[in-house]
Amino acid sequence: MTAWERLLPASGASGELRDLTTHVHTYGELDRDRSPHALIADVRDSGLTGRGGAGFPSYRKLEAVRAASRAARATPVVIANGAEGEPASHKDKVLLTHAPHLVLDGLQVAALALGADEAVIYVHEGPLVSTVADVIDIRRRTRVDRVPTRVVSAPARFISGQETAVVSRIDGGSALPRSVPPPIYQRGVQRRPTLVNNVETLAHMGLIARYGGEWFRGLGTTAEPGTMLFTVSGAVQRPGVVEAPIGVGLDQLLGISRLTAPVNAVLVGGYHGTWIEYEDGRHTLADASLEPVGARLGAGVLVALPASACGLVETSRVATYLADESARQCGPCLNGLPAIAHALTGLARGRRDPSLPAQIETLIHLVEGRGACRHPDGTARMVRSALRVFRAEIDLHLGGHCSATTSAPVLPTGADPTGGRGEREPVGATS
Repeated sequence: MTAWERLLPASGASGELRDLTTHVHTYGELDRDRSPHALIADVRDSGLTGRGGAGFPSYRKLEAVRAASRAARATPVVIANGAEGEPASHKDKVLLTHAPHLVLDGLQVAALALGADEAVIYVHEGPLVSTVADVIDIRRRTRVDRVPTRVVSAPARFISGQETAVVSRIDGGSALPRSVPPPIYQRGVQRRPTLVNNVETLAHMGLIARYGGEWFRGLGTTAEPGTMLFTVSGAVQRPGVVEAPIGVGLDQLLGISRLTAPVNAVLVGGYHGTWIEYEDGRHTLADASLEPVGARLGAGVLVALPASACGLVETSRVATYLADESARQCGPCLNGLPAIAHALTGLARGRRDPSLPAQIETLIHLVEGRGACRHPDGTARMVRSALRVFRAEIDLHLGGHCSATTSAPVLPTGADPTGGRGEREPVGATS
């Protein structure tokens, strides 16, 4: 493996790592006899954070579930969350397609560390369900796992992967967010303490259990160690999934994917993320470096917006999609997000009402922090960043003009011709 190819080495680019023998030959044997304390200590020393979007320290989640299990005298459940609802993200699907055993190794590591008696892989309905089920069956027949694992599917909706929606679905209910407290680490599946980790987080955990925390820190930054899977799309010749160290330059990563046109802005972190000005790619991809412009890595989605497209139009399309994808269980989702999308669409279509930007800001303030889940907050974050980054475009639209020279959509919503729900092959990277 090259220095940048930890999760998706070149040998797995066409799917050979679905073979268990090839997987073990590539990564080495997993020691399943280490003590739970040692496994959690490795994760703590690595500095691994969640790769599903929140970026929470992984060892703290493990310790919280362990403490809750002891307090409740209940056996915990561990879940690998691969329900990638983000239309612009493909990393989880690529990982589960090309290196599923690594995810299952990490799931076993978490289960053994916590003393769980049940492990679940949660994915959207579709071909991936049978792919994962086949891999689980191979491992069951070869008896490599000590904790039994099953796969649960969910509707392919944006909010299906929200962790309380995950628990609800696994318990036999709808894949919709539910109100908290108590948090799921205290009371999740079957009212037992439950750990939900993104599949990429668990894949890293499977490697950390083999090579240790210091090895993991060999790439990335001191504060944000390790590599990350980035889904790169937009104005690039080679859209797809790239593994790179945290702290890599934005221009370097987009260079790997080969820019095809001048870029004015980049959407960082996906549809709950933030628009930032491109400025010749001066940014480095680490939360500490992105914080001054109000951005975070999130789940590693990067969309390069070509100068020929209108950022205001693109944002209005996505805001409408996010409003349609909401659970409609609380006021901010039922009323606030549609109102934001409606006002933003008015701006995008050239409605000459100078009060519209202020109306949108007011609506954003009304939904933030008031939702039953984080969907309204994430949507508001993305829209607010558009109001800032595309200020000049807003002024053009209020004057009856638009800077775009093409009407072809850039950001996929699952319904337009560029749809973007299909699998992307990993681009790969070299050091």
